[in-house]
Amino acid sequence: MDTLEHIPDSFRDHIGTIDENGKRKWVFPHKPSGRLYNYRKYLSYVYLLVFFGLPFIKVYGEPLFLINILERKFILFGMIFWPQDFFIFGLGALIFIVFIALFTVIFGRVFCGWACPQTIFMEMLFRRIEYWIDGDANYQKALKKAPMDSRKFFKRSVKYALFFLLSFLIANTFLAYIIGIDELLKIMTEPPAKHIGGFISILLFTGVYFFVYSWFREQVCIIVCPYGRMQGVLLDRDSVIVAYDYVRGEDRHKFKKNETRTGGDCIDCNLCVKVCPTGIDIRNGTQLECINCTACIDACDHMMESVGLEKGLIRFDSENGIKNKVKLKFTSRMKAYTAVLLILIGVEAYLLVSRSDYDATIIRAKGMLYQEQPDDKVSNLFTIKLVNKTRNTLPVTLKVEGHPTASIQIIGKQLEVKKENITQGSFFLYLEKSDIKKRKTELKIGVYSKGKLIKTVKTNFLGPVEV
Repeated sequence: MDTLEHIPDSFRDHIGTIDENGKRKWVFPHKPSGRLYNYRKYLSYVYLLVFFGLPFIKVYGEPLFLINILERKFILFGMIFWPQDFFIFGLGALIFIVFIALFTVIFGRVFCGWACPQTIFMEMLFRRIEYWIDGDANYQKALKKAPMDSRKFFKRSVKYALFFLLSFLIANTFLAYIIGIDELLKIMTEPPAKHIGGFISILLFTGVYFFVYSWFREQVCIIVCPYGRMQGVLLDRDSVIVAYDYVRGEDRHKFKKNETRTGGDCIDCNLCVKVCPTGIDIRNGTQLECINCTACIDACDHMMESVGLEKGLIRFDSENGIKNKVKLKFTSRMKAYTAVLLILIGVEAYLLVSRSDYDATIIRAKGMLYQEQPDDKVSNLFTIKLVNKTRNTLPVTLKVEGHPTASIQIIGKQLEVKKENITQGSFFLYLEKSDIKKRKTELKIGVYSKGKLIKTVKTNFLGPVEV
């Protein structure tokens, strides 16, 4: 069987969760179980522990992770980054995109089903609460059709109350990654009037999460997330996907244990459809709605075992693996992506290692010319901007390198940069006229702290005449 000609293509003309009238078709997936589902549960426990625990871990009094967009301060693994380091983040984002492309080319959409926060929160938290309160899919359908009596009102109240509390917890944790756990605790313990912005942010995030996980649900993966649409570009016939073995499975027919089979191994039980959280039929082939959660694999393996057939009718495999029984190979496309990824990672590692803890910018004051001074000297007014990325206060002195007779006079108090802070100042730089050979003289100014050179900055000194 060369193609999937036996499968109708009508499913590609519409979204499975929208009916002919454009109304939402609610998905009631059956409670999954099986070996792969257990692996997903164990992985989700680790993920949730890390997600909710990281904001409480500190290094030198600072969070291990902080993405403070408001103050433009970022901490990754205890390393502080400022806007001046944005190019490192830009390259990091590019590496992530290439990694996603490479990962998808080889392993398909496994990330969505096993590591995506949307899936983990939905399937491993909110969905399990729903199973606990409302029961499995059949009970949920019956409860939805039932009139609003005291029993239904109680179940709905408890479920949505727990949904809201869980959304509130996720919102607070998410905010802790932005402003830090200490600021979050202030918002939670002090009167709301002192933290109006933070209080509104918590309510807004809570509302968004509650809406997503109580109503929008799988539509995030189907409609909003662009990753599913990327599959059409990134996947090829050698990519590993959750696939139905149509060579072995067709033609489908009902079948009982120990009964003589006349067709394929698929007994058309539809369990793979019933457990799918996005409501698709994996037997139709690769679809953008499929998040590779593997619930269909567990369901099919259970049924194959029940009727005495070999497991693996639905499994991780490639199109070539199913059609031609070809094992996964490292194609030239995969090699190219890997080479680019390794180069980018090497550049990123070099930038991180060579990254300076200090930055300094020195420019001549705008609109100011040179000033002739007594004793055959000429001065220029400069402004300096200093960035201290360390956790220690930084006293600063300046020295003109290569010009022993040059001098610097700081305007105001001595330069000092607080820890993790930025400061600005101004100073006059004096040169002997005999040292000025042309209109603009290039100078190197050394920035010292406690006698140690921490930065060298180039600038131009404007002289009276061009010799």
